[in-house]
Amino acid sequence: MVIRIVFAGLRVVFGWWPRRSLTGRLIPALAVAAGMLFVAAGDVRSQGEVRESVRARCDQLIETGSLRVRGADIAAVIAIPLFYQANGYEAVWTDPADIRDIMTAAEEMYADGLHPEDYHRTALESIDNEVSGTSGPDADLVADRELLLMDSLMRMIYHAEFGKVDPEQLDPNWNIHKEFRTDELVAAIRDLPGTGRVLEYVNAAKPQHQLYTCLKNTLARYRDIEKSGGWESVPAGTVLKKGMSHDNVVALRMRLAVTGDLPEDASVTSAEFDEDLEAAVKYFQDRHGLADDGVVGKATFEALNVSVGERIDQLRVNLERGRWVLQDFTDTFLMVNIAGFRVYYVAENKITWSTRAQVGKTYRQTPIFRAETEYLVFNPTWTVPPTILAKDVLPAIQKDIGYLTRKNMVVIGRNGKQVDPATIEWSKYTGANFPYVIRQEPGPENALGRVKFIFPNKHFVFLHDTPSKSLFEQAERTFSSGCIRVENPFELAEILLADKGYGQTRIGETLKSGDLENVYLAKPLPTLLLYWTAFTTLAGKCNFRNDIYDRDRTIAKALDGPITARKGHQAERDRAIKELRNNR
Repeated sequence: MVIRIVFAGLRVVFGWWPRRSLTGRLIPALAVAAGMLFVAAGDVRSQGEVRESVRARCDQLIETGSLRVRGADIAAVIAIPLFYQANGYEAVWTDPADIRDIMTAAEEMYADGLHPEDYHRTALESIDNEVSGTSGPDADLVADRELLLMDSLMRMIYHAEFGKVDPEQLDPNWNIHKEFRTDELVAAIRDLPGTGRVLEYVNAAKPQHQLYTCLKNTLARYRDIEKSGGWESVPAGTVLKKGMSHDNVVALRMRLAVTGDLPEDASVTSAEFDEDLEAAVKYFQDRHGLADDGVVGKATFEALNVSVGERIDQLRVNLERGRWVLQDFTDTFLMVNIAGFRVYYVAENKITWSTRAQVGKTYRQTPIFRAETEYLVFNPTWTVPPTILAKDVLPAIQKDIGYLTRKNMVVIGRNGKQVDPATIEWSKYTGANFPYVIRQEPGPENALGRVKFIFPNKHFVFLHDTPSKSLFEQAERTFSSGCIRVENPFELAEILLADKGYGQTRIGETLKSGDLENVYLAKPLPTLLLYWTAFTTLAGKCNFRNDIYDRDRTIAKALDGPITARKGHQAERDRAIKELRNNR
């Protein structure tokens, strides 16, 4: 028996290996060696002792909700007891190939921006070392190894599907929920041991969307840049532009060469700012959401001098965002990238239209959530919201009552009828005690423009046209009070209402009438307001954007921190632990 196991292990160790680093090969090899000893130990140690040891650990999880094994905390406090209770507490990770694949999968989580240490790398290596020094591991050691391997696998699958960080704890507005069922996870893993499909299963649990894959590829490239020394800062004392000759141009060329913005055949030693360098600067500026004028000024210097380590963290953060939202994506949807100031229409998983957008100011942030666009309103009125009324409109009226006429606004009483502004003693009112409603009538100068796109939500946020067209020329467009202003709204209207016969001619006639008109979509359209500070095009063009709402830092810290329980899964946890206690 032992001889057959040893030969099988040798075949696994010295047979075909995927392409990976020496560390990636060494750790699975240690796992295989340990696995052979574990299986061999089955001839010596009582399987009953192992079962009792596994059961004792599961009982502790059920009673206390926690267990520490070899210095590592077990996270799957429900799924592990549920699995082993249904399995008679038998150890299942005895196949050397399975052990190898679990440890390899843990190493490969690094490519997804996660830490292999979160999957018990050190604890499992410690057991490997301990096993190698004994002729036969005892039952407790086998049970420790069993639970660590299981918890590692369950953690990886969970993080691949839901992310490590809980978005609901970071953002109370988060409503992009995915259902988690412990029993489904347990059932899926029950069929894995001995099939040779462990690694395949973990990889399949990760988002398969092209955006996620492209971000992973970019992360690998930037890590290679970091290993090669990163890039040097470009001195920011002098504005650089075409036609100049300056020592700092050499530093600029070298910086752009590292990230591939400067063509490989271009000189990195010339001090001349020529047309080729200007084109490289424009390409860099476009990738970073800057005005692509080819002039290296303050904003461009700042982007150039962000360290490679910071860019790596930015990529890791956005991979985590991908794990939150890129599973089970519908084929056709409307998406706003708040940090990128852009709206996209995606049909059959391809971007078929996009335009620039203006989003909420830093103190009136556009929220992140999911909804469904149901209808459009042509020639909308605009009821001034309480915050804008108190901070902007009332002070303007108190200063000059003519403001109402200039802005085409009317005052509405509680009975729904218009009130003559001249009869109101404006000086005695604030936003808190104002007994009227101020409404802006339809027209080109309406704050919502000539059309708005309604996806009902508790934030009263929507997409809309705007009279402030010139602001679309700004690189960073945080100008609204939370809603999303769309640069080409009538193009979007034509796309969404194609099934209703609304081409540009009919849209133009509707606008010309001046009458408010609601037009419902043939079918509600999934609409996502998201926040991407790094994304990669299918052509491999990596884009970075400023973290306008300062959200990346919190996610990066949580990615590097301990694993915590999900707030949204407490009900499932309570139900499962009650079931476990009843079945003991």
